[in-house]
Amino acid sequence: MQRESALDRLRADAGEFDILIVGGGASGLGAAVDAAARGYRVALIEQADFAKGTSSRSTKLVHGGVRYLKQGDISLVMSALKERGLLLRNAPHLAHPLAFVIPNYSWFEGMYYAVGMAFYDRLAGKLSLGRSQRLSRDATVEHLPTVETKGLASGVLYYDGQFDDARLAINLAQTAAERGAVVANYCACVGLVKENGRVRGILARDTESGAEFRIRARVVINATGVFVDAVRQFDEPGAKPLVAVSQGVHLTLPRQFLPGTSALMIPKTADGRVLFAIPWHDRLVVGTTDTPGVEPSLEPRAQSAEVDFIMEHARKYLARDPVESDVLSVFTGLRPLVRRGGASNTAALSRDHTIDISGSNLITLTGGKWTTYRKMAEDVIDHAERVAGITHRPSLTAQMPVHGATTANTAPAAWQVYGTDAGGIAALAQKERGLDALLHPALPFRQAEVVWHARNEMARTVEDVLARRTRALVLDARASAAAAPVVARLLARELRRDDAWISAQVAAYTELARGWLLPRANLDPVFPPQPMVA
Repeated sequence: MQRESALDRLRADAGEFDILIVGGGASGLGAAVDAAARGYRVALIEQADFAKGTSSRSTKLVHGGVRYLKQGDISLVMSALKERGLLLRNAPHLAHPLAFVIPNYSWFEGMYYAVGMAFYDRLAGKLSLGRSQRLSRDATVEHLPTVETKGLASGVLYYDGQFDDARLAINLAQTAAERGAVVANYCACVGLVKENGRVRGILARDTESGAEFRIRARVVINATGVFVDAVRQFDEPGAKPLVAVSQGVHLTLPRQFLPGTSALMIPKTADGRVLFAIPWHDRLVVGTTDTPGVEPSLEPRAQSAEVDFIMEHARKYLARDPVESDVLSVFTGLRPLVRRGGASNTAALSRDHTIDISGSNLITLTGGKWTTYRKMAEDVIDHAERVAGITHRPSLTAQMPVHGATTANTAPAAWQVYGTDAGGIAALAQKERGLDALLHPALPFRQAEVVWHARNEMARTVEDVLARRTRALVLDARASAAAAPVVARLLARELRRDDAWISAQVAAYTELARGWLLPRANLDPVFPPQPMVA
């Protein structure tokens, strides 16, 4: 997957693509895979990096949605549970079952949640990940060793899925490319091309060089997440918004706050959402919030009230109360929620997806969630076939593994997310001197991974590597900033950049990482940056 060759193909004057997708998050990448697997000529562009926004900032769950069950949205839950099963089967190197425990502090709570989770199991049918069960007080503490025990009566155990969101996005881009799609990051849509009143392409800008060019296609899909309404304005100035943007915040804590292999689910919070404390990459991720009325942004920031909300609930349910100095990272994502009537809060808006087709045939896909990305993609490509006047070809993705899929993963734990690519990284670490060194003592990532990202995964910046190719920024923002100089030098060597580029990249990433720490924290490195062997 090489950006230079992809741009050459996008700029080529001959012919046109069947389907052009704008947006490199979960929905756009899923659509590219689906369309390419059907045999169409497909192009996808992303204004920043793949999964730069919402799609790398999820709660890391592949789930049916317990709170949607409570809301009575049975069809959405059933669809999501089916897709959960397919995703765990098609990306076993990235997605796996995870046990969740709901601690109960009254007899009634125990009965209520036991019945609800039993129903949740039945909705999953043959794709169930395991039967839920009631737990005694002692068994609950065995699963959640640091749960608050004062007043604890029992627990309910159930199973859902967990995954690495940004790594899945990268693997989907690779899967699409392997099927013949042309995918490029840092390539923005700055206008639409129309012929006889119909959208027949876009005006694109390479944001690295500033060069602009046209890409022609029989149909264009707008899959830009929280930015879909901005693209729709190119087509219909003044069009009413399709989405309401909601913000969700997560905190990353050291694993010691909840050791063991089970996650904690808090079923009732002040804003009507559920809250999770989830073991992930040897850290604990706690979240999320729901803050309505925020503006679309590539780099949203947590509000102090959101952080306080999460900390308050964590202290209520964990025996050891976390304090601000314990927080390793704060990450914030935006949800493109479909507007429904007069709903007064975003927690009540739909997580189902919507497909809108304008009078000039611009297709907009919005809403949904990571778990249902494949079904969203199938639906939008079915619509794209009709708009483009293409004879229908069935979707193949329900049975199609994504790039890297393997169930025989013998790689070291830190490299298992690479699946079948892990061997290539290991060979690189052995072949080139110094590449087996860690980027930072507090992080499990090695220099060989950075070189692999540049050569095979279209990494262009320090942020691409530390935020999404590895998950260093999510795991420990301060340590990731200390690793930035090493990453910058490795990338500069691969991308043929100069010392000025290295300095600019380190400065930009340091400022970015500062925004992933609590305001009273600082970026003084816990450990000094590691030297790079030339």
